[in-house]
Amino acid sequence: MAGTRYSPVLETSRIFSDLCEQAERFDLPPEVLANKDRVSFSTSHNEIYFPIPFKETETLAALKGIEGSVAAAIADLRFGAGASPRGVQVSLEGATAFGCQAYMAKVAGLSKLDPNVKSKLKNTDLLSAQSNGYRRMSANLYKTKNPGEFFHIHGSLEATTTLNMIGLEGERPDLTDYEEIIKVIEEKVQKYTASELEVMNKERRQAGVTAYKHEDFIKTPHGKLNVQEPAWKVSRLPGNLPPTPFPKAPSDNKKILKGVKVLEMCRIIAGPTVTRILAEYGADVLKITSPSLSDVPFFQVDGNMGKHAADLDLKTEAGRKEFEKLLDNVDVIVDGYRPGALDKLGYGAEAMAALAEKRGKGIVYVNENCFGYEGEWAGRAGWQQIADCVTGIAWAQGKFMGLSTPVVPPFPISDYGTGCMGAIAALTGLYHRAKTGGSYHGKASLMHYDLLLFAMGQYPDDVQEELRSVQSADFFKLRHCDSVDRISSTVLKSMHERFPHLYLAAGHESEGRKPLTELWSSAAYGADVEVVKPVAVIGGVDNQFVRSSRPNGSDRATWEDFNVAEGDVKKA
Repeated sequence: MAGTRYSPVLETSRIFSDLCEQAERFDLPPEVLANKDRVSFSTSHNEIYFPIPFKETETLAALKGIEGSVAAAIADLRFGAGASPRGVQVSLEGATAFGCQAYMAKVAGLSKLDPNVKSKLKNTDLLSAQSNGYRRMSANLYKTKNPGEFFHIHGSLEATTTLNMIGLEGERPDLTDYEEIIKVIEEKVQKYTASELEVMNKERRQAGVTAYKHEDFIKTPHGKLNVQEPAWKVSRLPGNLPPTPFPKAPSDNKKILKGVKVLEMCRIIAGPTVTRILAEYGADVLKITSPSLSDVPFFQVDGNMGKHAADLDLKTEAGRKEFEKLLDNVDVIVDGYRPGALDKLGYGAEAMAALAEKRGKGIVYVNENCFGYEGEWAGRAGWQQIADCVTGIAWAQGKFMGLSTPVVPPFPISDYGTGCMGAIAALTGLYHRAKTGGSYHGKASLMHYDLLLFAMGQYPDDVQEELRSVQSADFFKLRHCDSVDRISSTVLKSMHERFPHLYLAAGHESEGRKPLTELWSSAAYGADVEVVKPVAVIGGVDNQFVRSSRPNGSDRATWEDFNVAEGDVKKA
């Protein structure tokens, strides 16, 4: 479809070069800029895959190029540069799959959108905020009292507080029809202006937000400040530790993070994506969740690949004691909770830097949040849809669809882009820790990924018009108040029809094309799990998973179990 007028590969290379030229701003290893010509991008079809006005595939592929380049720099540090340059290859099809991987994952052959998949999952939706249709729509975009004004309420994983806030019951077992649920909730939201909803939201610490047009968002104090900030940050934490070498590994092992211990303190998508990527490179990733906190069951199928997952309640003495044993040897902590939550428990970046000084071994701490780390909204809770609404992505998507309303784009792409930026920050911190010493603090946010999309520019008008011309009639029937799953399933159906090469089943090739997914048997699920493969291919580096996925709380909270053989087998 892209033809000769617009080349996704060339635009990806431009975005990648632009990011490389900002290497100092991102505190990237100097090798990233020096070796940028060793990173190559390819496509089998020269297509624009997502019906979105932003260069999502191109930006994700460019970020994967940066990720691979930092990984290659670590490989040179750990294994030696060798006689030939270490190349990095990224396919645009792989980057596209990465951007919607939750919708490509399967357990026992069932996808996220299959109603029968629930029987294969551990129920971590403790408050039915996902499984109950009415409660699920407490996280959605609606009209307000003022014409042309929209607000995205967000009940997060709890729902009742937000529903009560607008005058609705937390439970409505009588209300099951999709259209009727929208009608009932939107009628309540329309009793308030966006300004009134902002006040109500703030009082109850809810994650809702006004849907801004981009030109209006960057005029707010928060937008004006953050549009000047880098897309992600890495800075040195207090302390003066000598270099921390990578753990010793067998001479035939080419996993760049072999022996590196990572604690994941995250839920949902963006934070777990950071650590999923680190697991691809061989890190021992231990995901810690509280048994009393909800999480989306299906996201664990994809997001927990390559990890162990244990439950600890850090608000209990016993939980803290077990957690602090893990801190003795940890190398990386990834914190995806509301800003300040872990700090209150004594496990924030500054406290962990002090611990690192005491034990004589540097640490890398990565924060992932919604609104960034500077400005008046930095402490607000948020999710992918919240970032897309506040930055103007949703209004741009609506305009692309010919509407005078905002529409949340399909798939949680902002989550995956943010996860990739967080992984780059983690890899960068590990590089500097080994090269010059110290402890490091990485920061990534959903808002800044969206601002990166705006900075890289939308598709030219003629390309957008051509992209619209090949969309299904159902795509143009979508409205502002449709759920993320309704929007995503509609687009996914069309993409399946138009781009069958993206959806080859794991283990099957077609005309020489290889699937973008791989198939594992999962002992924890007792079923086969299909997930998107690692995207960056790096010369001389083995970046492949060593274990399949498992639900939260499947393992013990210990590092020792990473040395125990498991029943997981890669099948294709």
